[in-house]
Amino acid sequence: MRTEGVRREQLREFLRDRRARVRPEQVGLPAAGRRRTPGLRREEVAVLAGVGVSWYTWLEQGRDITVSGEVLDAVAGALRLDAVERAHLYVLAGLNPPCRAGDSGPEIAPALRNLLDAWDPRPAVLRDRYWNVLGFNDSARAVFGYAGPRHNCLVTYFTNPRYLAMREVWAEAAPAVVAAYRADSALCPGDPGFDAVLTELSSRSDEFAALWARHDVGVARQSVNALRHPEVGELYFDTTPLTVTDQPDRHIVLYNPRPDTATAEALDRLRRLRLAAPA
Repeated sequence: MRTEGVRREQLREFLRDRRARVRPEQVGLPAAGRRRTPGLRREEVAVLAGVGVSWYTWLEQGRDITVSGEVLDAVAGALRLDAVERAHLYVLAGLNPPCRAGDSGPEIAPALRNLLDAWDPRPAVLRDRYWNVLGFNDSARAVFGYAGPRHNCLVTYFTNPRYLAMREVWAEAAPAVVAAYRADSALCPGDPGFDAVLTELSSRSDEFAALWARHDVGVARQSVNALRHPEVGELYFDTTPLTVTDQPDRHIVLYNPRPDTATAEALDRLRRLRLAAPA
């Protein structure tokens, strides 16, 4: 009860504060007349959101009432909330945050590009919500055999011969990889970006289709990533996925050589091979 009470109190304070920030003229209402408090009145928010005045009053008071995503979206629109504030309203109202519309676009911020490059000679990859690869450093290009702009981490894991050559390690990790992707896709049900990846991979990998049919769910976590490189042999990495806080649809995956293997030395050999190769 303590947690529930705190959540409702935070909901009251949040809605009152955001209501006070919106001036009537910002939403097409006349500003005439004396107002005891700045911003909109409760009944004005109710009208703008298309809900009953009593219902909105109860919501702002933090009462135990039934809410829906559609109504919260209407309230968020009336209060001119941005995407982060809208997600926060969902959480305070006891609902799962909505999927953020669209994505961060194709551009990679210089700070993220610098981070990828700074991780070299260890591999680093930037991926979007669908696990499409947006950027990578030179080491990732050499280790994973990336060529061209279009790659997807999930598709690569189930189709790249370098992964499949390490059959025992691959088979042990594959269920957790699929479970993490299911958890990510569940945040945006019906999103065509996820559907496109699932359709492509199901047609290319019977093993993926069988794992997907199990409906296991998990989270992306630190794990062991292993592959057999055609030039330097077996490579073992500890992988760490990191969410970009101001672009939560983007994730950086850092690959660090496992200390109990010869991976660091193999990466050094691969770097020397790259430097010796003709331009």
